[in-house]
Amino acid sequence: MQMAKEYGAIYTIWSLTFPVVIASGYEAVKEMLINHSEVFSGRPVTPFYTAIAHGKGIVLSNGHTWKQQRKFGIATMRKLGMGKKGVQGQIEDEARELVETFARAKGQPLDPSSSILASFFNVICALVFGHRYPVDDKDFLMLVEANDYNNKFGGTFFHLMYEAVPWLMKHIKWPYKEAFAAVDVVLSHARKETEAHRAQLAVHDPRDFIDYYLLQMEKSKNDPTSTYDDTNLFYCISDLLLAGSETTSATLQWGLLLMVTHPDIQEKVQKEMEDAFGSSQTIGYQDRKKLPYTLATIHESQRFKTILLTGNPRQSLQDVTILGSFIPKGTMVIPDVHSILFDPKIWETPRKFNPNHFLDKDGKFVDREELLIFGAGARMCLGKEMARMELFTFFTSLLRAFTFKLPEGVTDVSLEPIWGLIMSPQRYKLCAVPRFSES
Repeated sequence: MQMAKEYGAIYTIWSLTFPVVIASGYEAVKEMLINHSEVFSGRPVTPFYTAIAHGKGIVLSNGHTWKQQRKFGIATMRKLGMGKKGVQGQIEDEARELVETFARAKGQPLDPSSSILASFFNVICALVFGHRYPVDDKDFLMLVEANDYNNKFGGTFFHLMYEAVPWLMKHIKWPYKEAFAAVDVVLSHARKETEAHRAQLAVHDPRDFIDYYLLQMEKSKNDPTSTYDDTNLFYCISDLLLAGSETTSATLQWGLLLMVTHPDIQEKVQKEMEDAFGSSQTIGYQDRKKLPYTLATIHESQRFKTILLTGNPRQSLQDVTILGSFIPKGTMVIPDVHSILFDPKIWETPRKFNPNHFLDKDGKFVDREELLIFGAGARMCLGKEMARMELFTFFTSLLRAFTFKLPEGVTDVSLEPIWGLIMSPQRYKLCAVPRFSES
């Protein structure tokens, strides 16, 4: 943000041998990602990500492969019940499981991170594999651990060194052994699940993402332009697991931590739910409009403790001029999301946790377009609606059942993130104090 003040909304930094263009502020990011969406729909082909993904799947693919895989992904997510009873029911079941897990602590200090991550991971597993896993299942724990490692490795010193000098890093294999092994764990599990699905394919009643993909492969087997194959399927599964668990998990962990540090806001959320639904009526995602302050609090958590400092890198597919700056074809571009979320021209109190940022003068919820945490344009996160459904359901379920407090004797907790590809909170403990006898 300081560099943007000195050099303007669009400026270039050099990563050893190649330039990277940074778009800072809402006007510049919107101009790139929305107004010139197709121009910036490319994904940079970097050495490390080429080595682990080979241009397959959705997130790291380009061109015809990306267009086919993404189109299929969006269509299939809708078929599986995005915003409908299917996925919503699974999310509600996992939220109840998490409430029961917290309740077993009987108000004593607990670290919520592992339980929250397992819950979100199981939602994605149900979507992709058609079933959830017991949280102590060996394969499940290996998948979670591998997924966690993949997320944490991105953006580290060794990752960046591989991107900068791959010819050297290929001879220094020990830093990358675990990273490639973690990728193999996920791909191997995807392969095993795919074979199990293939053996009992439900042609007339597909149950999950794999079933739909196998049917699409059969349908396209005589199409020479088809990119539907086992390898792309395995990488699509990896993309869904990677993008759909750690991000929402970290967001909810931040949300609970902010409730602990802002008990007045926690109390307002709980009062709004009680006034609207009493203490026993079930709250569903379809009820969100009745809870404007609660919805605003969730969105403000996402803004104030954003888990991504920047959007995923893009690549320009043709020469283009943006706000007077010429950007050549093939340039890597990074949207500076953080510069938007903390812009004092957009937010009244950008450095303060303030749910009123998402409320109008009448107390009604306002869905601010500047909250670009899911990206925008052609590469926007295809799981955006599912993530919103998850966060609302888990947050309201937990705040309905418990009041969250710091453990006795603890007077302060750090709000500094663990720096990485995903800005997760540091490990902390809280007390989930039951609000009603049935909790």
